Amino acid sequence: MSLITPDFNESVIVRSAKAEVIGQAPTTIRLLADSSSTGGALSTQRVTLADGADGAKPHHHSNSAELFYMLDGTAQLLSGEQVVTAQRGDLVIVPPGVAHAFAAAPGQDADILIVITPGVERFEYFRHLERIAYGKVPPESLLEVQELYDTYFLNSTTWNQARA
Repeated sequence: MSLITPDFNESVIVRSAKAEVIGQAPTTIRLLADSSSTGGALSTQRVTLADGADGAKPHHHSNSAELFYMLDGTAQLLSGEQVVTAQRGDLVIVPPGVAHAFAAAPGQDADILIVITPGVERFEYFRHLERIAYGKVPPESLLEVQELYDTYFLNSTTWNQARA
């Protein structure tokens, strides 16, 4: 077992009004704390999904676990070969190397706090997703930065069937 010793010595405080917001309904991402501000301990964001909207497509992280805490609403989360329906107050933690994805459940909204630990610099990843959404760069450009963000995309029949 390895111990992660974060390298920061001051509290990180992010006021809601100061958080950078990426996207707009039906998918909004609030960038809260990146790895550089937590000494590598974690990175975190809040994702709000409206009316069954997709969050992240199936992927895995080689070196980080990902925690999903349901602030409100109902979401579907892929964890390995299992699709979990999570509601307000539920927690799902996906270990490194395990395929996962998330979306608001069909016809539902979802508000999710997501924490990745150990942290990975992720803010630029979400900015990249925004550039894709606005047609500034092609979707395939994500394949070029998978290693940089420890985010490796994959296909999941289980997820595809659940979201059909």
